[in-house]
Amino acid sequence: MNYTIGQVAAMHHLSISQLRYYDNKGLFPFLKRTEKGDRVFDEDALKFLEIILCLKHTGMPIKDIKQFVDWSMSGNHSSPQRLEMMRQHEITVLQQIRDAEENLKKIQQKIVRIESEMN
Repeated sequence: MNYTIGQVAAMHHLSISQLRYYDNKGLFPFLKRTEKGDRVFDEDALKFLEIILCLKHTGMPIKDIKQFVDWSMSGNHSSPQRLEMMRQHEITVLQQIRDAEENLKKIQQKIVRIESEMN
């Protein structure tokens, strides 16, 4: 099944302009176009978009996502580079989780203090 950019934007809670921006940055070289030039997302494109959005939401810069996309489009010979990039990003995301957990503890401690002051 094929989807328009508007349908994909709605599915992923994005704006059409965000998707166009990502396309203009070279993140969607796999997209097909209609005769009128409209972008068309098929099932494979949606799966690729999901990993792109995952990387974006976890803080990977657009230029690094583009590098990952370029390596992915170039074939299996780039697997070692992609694997290393994903391993490094995993380390980054795990640190973000640890940082968020520390911040959550501080927030919870503050809640306890405020509640005790109120009683």
